[in-house]
Amino acid sequence: MEKCISRGELQVSLSYQPVAQRMTVVVLKARHLPKMDITGLSDPYVKVNVYYGRKRIAKKKTHVKKCTLNPVFNESFIYDIPTDLLPDVSIEFLVIDFDRTTKNEVVGRLILGAHSVTASGAEHWREVCESPRKPIAKWHSLSEY
Repeated sequence: MEKCISRGELQVSLSYQPVAQRMTVVVLKARHLPKMDITGLSDPYVKVNVYYGRKRIAKKKTHVKKCTLNPVFNESFIYDIPTDLLPDVSIEFLVIDFDRTTKNEVVGRLILGAHSVTASGAEHWREVCESPRKPIAKWHSLSEY
């Protein structure tokens, strides 16, 4: 039964540089993504949104990985985030299945930071804030969008 509920997992690495006031976000890889296409595979990519409070202040996305449920992205993004705003910032990761013919579907989402809904997400953010300049990578389960 547990299998159907799973939206897969996403591995991300975060590192905050206090002097430059920059957050480096690396979307490493995903695993166990649910099958989204009739081929039994998926064409996933990850959209990274940065929010300050409820307002989106930045967005970027990875390349699409064709026909895989365990994509390796290894793409990094740098965001300018002043240190004093960190407590109110959250980063949303949306794993999306690219579809040429129909609408792209959101496979799952992960939120780290101020609006993190999971204990592991809040913990990861806390570690990043407490260990400046150190990249901290963790696996997180994706939740429904």
